[in-house]
Amino acid sequence: MNRLHMTAAAMLVFALSTGCARNRNLPSGLAPSRVTNIGVNSYLWRAAIDTVSFAPLLQANPASGVIITDWYSNPRAPGERVKLTVAVLDPDLRADALRVSAARQVNQGGAWVDAPVTAATVQKLEDIILTRARDLRRSAVPG
Repeated sequence: MNRLHMTAAAMLVFALSTGCARNRNLPSGLAPSRVTNIGVNSYLWRAAIDTVSFAPLLQANPASGVIITDWYSNPRAPGERVKLTVAVLDPDLRADALRVSAARQVNQGGAWVDAPVTAATVQKLEDIILTRARDLRRSAVPG
């Protein structure tokens, strides 16, 4: 994922592991979207890791498909921070195989206070991950 996408994802959040290798010896009986060695869709997994890589990771478990970031403060907005949880739920590359949630806090008088995260922000992060996963799949499937 290029810096522009990572920056856009980081800025989007505030406007509110492993790599996937190309395997040329894939079994021909399986659709590429179902081939996985990690328990969940490898394209969604890699796309999710790429998308949230601007924040420090607390947990990234490819067997369960759960990615949890630590609190991240954008240097341009030091008075707020965000924490993300991404769950890849299925071995298929489908929109409903992905769930993103976000927590946001703002600093008020030296204390971090919970603040709302718009649904549009979470939806946009899901869209970024899904688009990246589809791009990864397209580049990995000979055609």
